Amino acid sequence: TACSPVIKGTEHIHPKTLVAMDIAGIDEIYAVGGAQAIAAFSYGTDQIQPVNLIVGPGNSFVTEAKRQCYGKVGIDFVAGPSEVLVIADSNADPDIVAADLLAQSEHDKEAKGIVVTTDEGFGQAVIKAVEEQLEQLDTREIASRSWADFGEVLLADDLEEAIAYANSYAPEHLEVNVAETQLEQTVGALHNYGSLFIGGNTAEVFGDYASGTNHTLPTNGYAKAYSGVSLDSFIRKITFQEILPEGMKAIGPAIEEMAANELLDAHKNAVTVRLSSLK
Repeated sequence: TACSPVIKGTEHIHPKTLVAMDIAGIDEIYAVGGAQAIAAFSYGTDQIQPVNLIVGPGNSFVTEAKRQCYGKVGIDFVAGPSEVLVIADSNADPDIVAADLLAQSEHDKEAKGIVVTTDEGFGQAVIKAVEEQLEQLDTREIASRSWADFGEVLLADDLEEAIAYANSYAPEHLEVNVAETQLEQTVGALHNYGSLFIGGNTAEVFGDYASGTNHTLPTNGYAKAYSGVSLDSFIRKITFQEILPEGMKAIGPAIEEMAANELLDAHKNAVTVRLSSLK
């Protein structure tokens, strides 16, 4: 089961989205999006049956709806609004970094484009490049609002401080655009991110569309605890056990002792009566 918002001014999902859903094997599709889609899938409507798990990104309203419905329905994690953090030194191209920041900014007025650089002049050049590129974008109304409200250019004393900040922030998308001699060391020190994009050639948009990694990723620091969506997101791990008489004799006394220390007499007794039946 899947859903998608309709094309603005119509009651229809975009044909290309429908084709993608069909290729993915989805046979139950609803023309609904936003927080209302989360509510419908969580609690059901006259037409939509509630589901067990909701997976997918969205804006701040979708994200909050998923957070509030968690428990009634399973969710992957908090995913949205989108964010990118770029670690860059003076070797990076400010036009390229600016383009990547704006690629995130045009998603949503609350999207975040952040660069952490070790070179103040480079940071100033990025700001200038962003302002110039904004004028060329058809999406500049959204992108400029996002950049003005949430864009950041941060100056770090050195790469070590930039790395520490990135690990603390745990961004959805993390780009590393530093000197080749520093690349391996920098990548090796990073461990909190949804997906990592290594080197100046590796634009985050490649991950959006074609490089092969899943693009539903944790935001808002959730990358410290969650991985991106994968097949594992749809798999439940259930366990089972069967205790034979030999097993009861082997571990039963230890369980009795543990239950007694927790002052849980009924727990202890559930083992004691079984051990007594073996005598």
